[in-house]
Amino acid sequence: MQETRNAPLGPLTTLRLGGPADRLLTAHSDEEVVAAVAEADAAGEPLLLVGGGSNLVIADEGFRGTALRIATTGADLDGTRLELAAGENWGAAVARTVEAGLAGLECLAGIPGSAGATPIQNVGAYGQEVSSVLTEVVAYDRAERAVRTLRNEDCGFAYRHSRFKAEPERFVVLRVRFALEDAGGLSAPLRYAEAARLLGVEPGARVPAADARDAVLKLRTGKGMVLDPEDHDTWSAGSFFTNPVLTEAEFAAFAERAARRLGPGAAPPAYPAGEGRAKTSAAWLIERAGFPKGHGAGPARISGKHTLALTNRGGARTADLLALAREVRDGVREAFGVTLVNEPVFVGVSL
Repeated sequence: MQETRNAPLGPLTTLRLGGPADRLLTAHSDEEVVAAVAEADAAGEPLLLVGGGSNLVIADEGFRGTALRIATTGADLDGTRLELAAGENWGAAVARTVEAGLAGLECLAGIPGSAGATPIQNVGAYGQEVSSVLTEVVAYDRAERAVRTLRNEDCGFAYRHSRFKAEPERFVVLRVRFALEDAGGLSAPLRYAEAARLLGVEPGARVPAADARDAVLKLRTGKGMVLDPEDHDTWSAGSFFTNPVLTEAEFAAFAERAARRLGPGAAPPAYPAGEGRAKTSAAWLIERAGFPKGHGAGPARISGKHTLALTNRGGARTADLLALAREVRDGVREAFGVTLVNEPVFVGVSL
């Protein structure tokens, strides 16, 4: 296990933001992960888990404690069953399933980060979520001091949420397991209209899984959501705000307020989100509250390709990013009465 003192954390994140950790450990096996976590817990030392760094916003002051970078590797594909070590690159894992002609993850291509982070956030995009094909999560339970296997139904999955996110100090994901579909090389039924249009089919149709993956990568690239070290418009944590889920009464009040502000023909988007609830678009809210693509004059700005991404244009500090995030959140709340919630995990900071 590698150890570095006063280690910069910014380079380990896709935003390239954040100060140093007192100590950085890099674990290459499940055993090393468990040993490092158990040691920190026994010493009462603050612990920060770092995977691909695609969902972290770290304070400029850094982290006073031990940061544990999970760099475990291992991918086992047996028929339609897939097991990934937590440190495995997610994009590479999706590509492997597509090459094998399996369906279920193809629309999650291009999402940065590691496999171990996917169940925490219940990662989803373009009509797919990991919870729909995930069968088990192997995790170290810090409360019980034991490695446990949690079934899908034990994980508390919801929209961009899970038991692991609800109890962030308890579980350390070691491995994730999936059951995919052998559809003869075809994708799962396409559920996202934009992807279906690009592929020239109706929603619900199946296409070659490789075509679905390529379409998603094209869409994500056009929105600045595929990492490019040379393009500061991709230096982000992906979608910074989640799409709000509202009760019927909340949505009605929001729609009425939107009609007053924008006119009766500007109906806000609404998508089913469970009984008595509707989900609306955070991007729609941001744009119509007066924050266009590219908004901002400093080193932190809204992406020029997608209003949901807040980017580091080079030389930004975390304080700059948070100031922009607060400006957007407060502007949306003032305009529509809806409070946006951050999607990335905050370390030592808050909105």
